[in-house]
Amino acid sequence: MNKHSILPKKGIDGLKENWRSDLQAGFFVFLIALPLCLGISIGSGFPPSAGIITAIVGGLLVSRISGSYIVINGPAGGLIVVMLAAVESLSDGGDMMSGYRYTLAAIMVAGLFQVIMGRYKMGSLSAFFPTPVVHGMLAAMGISIMARQIHVMLGMTPESGSLFSSIGQIPSSIINSPFDITVIGLTSFTILFFWPFLKQSKLGKIPAPIIVLLVGVALAQFFGVQYDNPDSRPFLVDIPADVSSYFYLPDFSKILTFEFWMATITICMVASLESLLSATAAEKIDPHKRQTDLDQDLAAVGLGNVISGFLGGLPMIAEFVRSSANVEGGAQTGWANFFHALFLLIFVTLFPHLIHSIPHASLAALLVFVGYRRATPKIFANVLAIGKDQLFLFIVTILAVLATNLLVGVFIGVFVKLILHLSRGVWINNLFKIHFTITEQGEHVTVKIIGSALFSNFLPLKKAVDNIESGKVITFDFSQGYLIDHSILIYIEEFSSHYARNGCGTCRKVGHALEKYSDHDLAVRLMTEDDRKQK
Repeated sequence: MNKHSILPKKGIDGLKENWRSDLQAGFFVFLIALPLCLGISIGSGFPPSAGIITAIVGGLLVSRISGSYIVINGPAGGLIVVMLAAVESLSDGGDMMSGYRYTLAAIMVAGLFQVIMGRYKMGSLSAFFPTPVVHGMLAAMGISIMARQIHVMLGMTPESGSLFSSIGQIPSSIINSPFDITVIGLTSFTILFFWPFLKQSKLGKIPAPIIVLLVGVALAQFFGVQYDNPDSRPFLVDIPADVSSYFYLPDFSKILTFEFWMATITICMVASLESLLSATAAEKIDPHKRQTDLDQDLAAVGLGNVISGFLGGLPMIAEFVRSSANVEGGAQTGWANFFHALFLLIFVTLFPHLIHSIPHASLAALLVFVGYRRATPKIFANVLAIGKDQLFLFIVTILAVLATNLLVGVFIGVFVKLILHLSRGVWINNLFKIHFTITEQGEHVTVKIIGSALFSNFLPLKKAVDNIESGKVITFDFSQGYLIDHSILIYIEEFSSHYARNGCGTCRKVGHALEKYSDHDLAVRLMTEDDRKQK
C-alpha cells in the first residue's frame, strides 16, 4: 500500500486527523495571500480591504462547501482587468467609489449565475473554449496588468485613457519617477524575478511575496516614506484601523443598464473560466490525486461571490498559485484554506497599523510579476511548439482582447477558430455536433470518433467518456476521424493519465494521422482526405 492509498477524511474527522499540517499550510499561504489581496484590490480600483474580505469569505465559508480539497479561494490577479473596467464603466462621472458600489451589485448577480450554473451541472462548459483562446485571454490580461501597474511600481499616475495610452506613457513614467519609490518598486520586482532560482536553498523556502513586503517596508522606512508624513501617504496602503469600516453595501440602481449587464456577464464568464481551470490544474498537484467536483466547486464559489459582493469584497476564484503554495506547505484537506482565512482575520483585526507601512510600489511589483508570468516569451514558444495555427489563434485573441475587451476578444478568438476549422474542410453540420460510438467487449472499450472532434462539439463525448466504468482497457480510435482538435487531444491525454494513475485501467490511441500541424504529440491532426467520413 503506498502512502497515498488512504485518503484524508473531510469535515471534522479530517480536521482531527490533519489539523497540524493544515494549520501550518494555512499560515504559509496567509503570508503569501496578505500582500496579494491588498495589491489586487488596489489594482482593481477597490479599497485595499476588499481582497481581504474575499479571502476571508473564501476560506471560512467556501472551503466548507466546495468540491475541491487543496484549493485556496480568494481574489485573483487575472480579474484585475475585468474589475477595473467594471468600476470605470459604471462610475458616475469618474467617481470610483460609486463605480465600486455598482460593481459590488454586479458581483452578487454574477455569483448567483455561478450558483445556478453549478446546480445545473455546467462546470464542464469551460471545455467549450479552445485552449489557445484561453491562453491568449490570460496573456492579454497579463499585458494589461503590466501596462497599468508599471506606473504604480514607479510611483507615477498616468493620464486616464485607453490601455494603449497607458502603454505609451511608460517611457514618461520611467523618466520622471521619484528616485525613492523607483528603488522600492524595482527592488521588489527584482526579488520576485530571481527568487525562483533560490528554490533549492533554505532561503528560497520563504515565500517571495512576504520577502517583497518586508524589504519594501524596510526601504520605505529608510527613505522616510512613512504614514505619519502627509506627503508620503499617497505611496502607502491606507486601510481603516477599525475592521467594521471595511464593509460597503452594493448599489443596484444601475441594474437595468447595458453597462451593468456587460460587467456582470464578463465577471461571471472570466471568474468561472479561471476558477474551473485552476481547480482542474490543482488536481494534478494534489499529493493524493483527488478529483474535484467542478459543479459543486462552481456553485460554492458562486455563493461565496454573492456574500463577498454584499460585504464589499472582490469576486473570488479557485486560485492556482496559492493552491500550489498550500500543497508545498503540507496541506491535506480544505481546512488549510479555512486556517489561511482565519490568520488573515486575526492579523487585520489586531495589527492594522502594520499595513500602513506597506508601499504601493511593492504591491504593484507583485502585480507586474503576476502579469509577466501570464505573457512570458516561454509561453509564446510553448504555443508555437504545438503549431503555427495555435500561435496565430493565440496572438489574434491577445490583440482582440487588448483592442476591445475580454468578452468581445474571447468570442473573436472562438469565431476565428471556427473559421479555421471550416477552411480545413470541416462540414458546417459537424461544427457543433459530434459523431462517435462506444462499444464494449468484456473489459475492452472502444471509443471511435467519426468525422471531426472539435472544441465546439466534444462535450457529449467528454460526458460519455467520463462515465466509463473503472477497470477497463480503453481504446480511442481515430481511424474514421477527419480532424481532431488540439483541445480534444489535451482532454484525452489528461483523462488517460488520470484513469491510469488512479488504477482505473489503461488507455491507448489508434489511427494514423495523414497530416499533423507540428511534431508536438497534441498538435491538430487530419486523419483522412475523405470528406464523406464526416457525414
